[in-house]
Amino acid sequence: MQYAPFFIWIFKSMKYFTVEEANALLPKLKPLLEKLLNRRARASRLAQQNGHLTHDYYSNVGSPELSTLMLDFVAIEQMIEQIQTYGVVLKDLNAGLLDFLSERNGRDVYLCWKYGEEKVAYYHELHTGFAGRRQV
Repeated sequence: MQYAPFFIWIFKSMKYFTVEEANALLPKLKPLLEKLLNRRARASRLAQQNGHLTHDYYSNVGSPELSTLMLDFVAIEQMIEQIQTYGVVLKDLNAGLLDFLSERNGRDVYLCWKYGEEKVAYYHELHTGFAGRRQV
């Protein structure tokens, strides 16, 4: 329990969003997330197709396939960091799920948006996740 004040400070220092602020960010986040999802899908395909190369560290160092895969991993990490600079939480990369910390009726909640949805229209309690989504 000695760490509780530190975690409370970190949580309280995070950016809080209104529904309007979250929706205003979507024009910046949608194309970034689309690019991220496409890059992740490509990296996944490359990893599956070239899995045999990842076990042979000596003879395949610097192969074009592994170099491309490594560049994909670096790009993915950079895009994740870019999303996080907006104060948004990337909850599920596979689903394209973003959460925006918000306050509702005096409680901290997450506004929840999934790639492909038109706007931020749902929220959930911090502990319930996507399954507990309710309309704003």
